[in-house]
Amino acid sequence: MRLLLVEDDNHVAAALSAVLARHGFEVTHARSGEEALQALVPEGPGFGVVLLDLGLPDQDGYEVCGKIRKRTGTPVIMVTARADVRSRIHGLNLGADDYVVKPYDTGELLARIHAVSRRAVPEDASGGTDSALRLGSVLIELPTRQVSVDGSVVALTRKEFDLLALLAQRPGVVFRREQIISEVWRTSWEGTGRTLEVHVASLRAKLRLPALIETVRGVGYRLVAPDA
Repeated sequence: MRLLLVEDDNHVAAALSAVLARHGFEVTHARSGEEALQALVPEGPGFGVVLLDLGLPDQDGYEVCGKIRKRTGTPVIMVTARADVRSRIHGLNLGADDYVVKPYDTGELLARIHAVSRRAVPEDASGGTDSALRLGSVLIELPTRQVSVDGSVVALTRKEFDLLALLAQRPGVVFRREQIISEVWRTSWEGTGRTLEVHVASLRAKLRLPALIETVRGVGYRLVAPDA
């Protein structure tokens, strides 16, 4: 996922960018409100999330949020030291999708990033609402959380569905183990690795498509879209 980090402190931005990169994000750093707005032009790279620090040198962060919302529906997470309720309400009223107060836990920030990106409505290649994902003989219906193979419904647990849906939204893209654990289990990697392996094995068996989820040794997993 591409992420736009709007942060004027280069040391903070470098440290956070390194953490985000380890979790599979491609980070673009903007040091001011104007740089952020220039990065969000229609012909520029698309971003999955904007992480917006409110303490910017050239413009008020709330003002920048309002301008971002006027030109794009990209989810915005505000990051600030202002913890009062009135500030949070003001930011949300301007169109922010979430609000994180410094100092924050990195795991919580990652969970919030994944949560707001999941709420954003994706579009398919034809421009319509992507409420279902078709991958060859596999149909994943997101609103009803139902999966079928060749028209036959396959019973999955909640975590199995969440794991499959995560991988299926970006076929061919490698998801790091840490990223999957953070997104699906909302926890850190420690002690959960074996659980992930068991769920991958279960999905392969239930779908009867062992090659659908490929293990990328030392990194994570990716979904290999089968032929129709």
